[in-house]
Amino acid sequence: MSIAISKTQEVIKRWFDIILSLVLLVIFSPFIVIIALAIKITSPGEIVFRQQRVGRYGKNFYLLKFRSMVKNAQFFGSGMLLEENDARITLLGKFLRKTSLDELPQLINVLKGEMSIVGPRPAPLHHLPKYDDEQRRRLQVRPGITGWAQVNGRLALYWPQRIELDVWYIDHYSLWLDCKILIKTALTVFDKESSVAKPDRKDVDPFMKM
Repeated sequence: MSIAISKTQEVIKRWFDIILSLVLLVIFSPFIVIIALAIKITSPGEIVFRQQRVGRYGKNFYLLKFRSMVKNAQFFGSGMLLEENDARITLLGKFLRKTSLDELPQLINVLKGEMSIVGPRPAPLHHLPKYDDEQRRRLQVRPGITGWAQVNGRLALYWPQRIELDVWYIDHYSLWLDCKILIKTALTVFDKESSVAKPDRKDVDPFMKM
């Protein structure tokens, strides 16, 4: 398995993550407090949702998100799968998802070294056994809050397409590419088309089968 990112690039990327995540936490701290209070007031359950995901080199970690669904949503309805207009999403949760503000707690994951600001999105645990050797290369880097696949189709892509874009990102990595992805992320936050998964994904996408 080839390594596309040099040690020097990796050190620079890590310091970039630490500095940017600290700056963003300071900037968004008032919003974080308001969101936390709003979740607590409007819906019973925990404020931050923790879910195990596949991290770098296949090591599991707990992904953090502001809870946007009703309590214990993963145990009923479509389970771990999110449907379009999913009734389990709270009114506040719809806003948080639309604006991606539910992802803010992942800045803590970044500071802990479990994630990067930019990288492949962390995959569910059941994906790991399905990777072929090429797809497994997406695990060479820390998963990201946003990534190349996120700004080139996001949920509108099937997982094999998203993984292909993730591997492309690793092979073409540069700090400038990370900056470009961050700019595109800011411009595509309200892109409704890319925020909706294809309705046939359960039948077509091999990674959607548990």
